[in-house]
Amino acid sequence: MNIVVSSSKVELGQKAASHAAQALRETLAAKSRANLIVATGASQFEMLDALTREIDIDWARVSVFHLDEYAGMSEEHPASFRRYLRERFIERLPVAPAAFHSVNGEGDLEAECVRLGALIEEAPIDVACIGIGENGHLAFNDPPADFDTEQPFIVVELDEACRRQQLGEGWFPDLEAVPTRAISMSIRQIMKSKVLVVSVPDERKAHAVKEAVEGEISNCAPASILQMHGEATLYLDTASASLLSL
Repeated sequence: MNIVVSSSKVELGQKAASHAAQALRETLAAKSRANLIVATGASQFEMLDALTREIDIDWARVSVFHLDEYAGMSEEHPASFRRYLRERFIERLPVAPAAFHSVNGEGDLEAECVRLGALIEEAPIDVACIGIGENGHLAFNDPPADFDTEQPFIVVELDEACRRQQLGEGWFPDLEAVPTRAISMSIRQIMKSKVLVVSVPDERKAHAVKEAVEGEISNCAPASILQMHGEATLYLDTASASLLSL
């Protein structure tokens, strides 16, 4: 695992986006299509903004996946992750991507997991831009996360720490409004990504970062699994890196 510490969230976002963009360019130079994962949440604002402004990426040859979506949530809801990505990423690209495989949390959740799983099995991920939650989760794989399932997408229960993070970031008016279930990309599927670009700003993430980088690999600290990925780079700011023994 590589670690890059920046002085600000803006600088962090620019460096992470530059890394992801270069990986996409190299992929597209080597083959006809590239497959990208992008994450959501307040921690990804700066990175996604910078990535949309990167030049010399043939987005028409890039297929985009995302990590998760709340169960039962309409795309019109302000907290919808597919809405977030359409507004903050897809619609801001200079050209439309080859595909945007959004996670639909409405309807039959298990059937949606099967549909997405079939799509991603045909599109091995070249670059994944992800984050780490305050409770150490990757996507919505809250502790204790399932490190063993081979299913690409799974239905998960959201723990209180995860739901309080969503409330604290301003997506919901109160805790009761935060859903308790979601569809999430699984840990093993995330780890299949060739390159992992992990953007983790803010002091509220410092404990999770320390456990991910310096703790034992454990499903009680899901992000610790990143230690096992040879092409994972954590982009931190001074606040999120403040507890590390660097």
